[in-house]
Amino acid sequence: MCDGRSSVKSSVFVNGKIKHIRVDRCIRHLPMALSMRGFNVVGCCCGHGRYPLTVVCKNNARETNNHYDLISGKDIPRSKRYYIRDKKGYFYIPEVCKEKK
Repeated sequence: MCDGRSSVKSSVFVNGKIKHIRVDRCIRHLPMALSMRGFNVVGCCCGHGRYPLTVVCKNNARETNNHYDLISGKDIPRSKRYYIRDKKGYFYIPEVCKEKK
């Protein structure tokens, strides 16, 4: 878990090509490690001590709803803007957890 909300650019492999995504500094190596093992990572967040770690992946083999959180295994019914901002400015995925007040 990080001590702040700073994000950095991280690289992932998508269809054999390198793509850059923004991730939390404390988990910046996670997306590349997962993509090198075949996961199509499109976003991730450490949770900043408020929410659980989430890693959003795309599964091209699924016919419907092909985005899911790798950690919880829950489907995400959106193809972009997976994260919602809470009242204090922290991002979370509603399907994975309840918003903290």
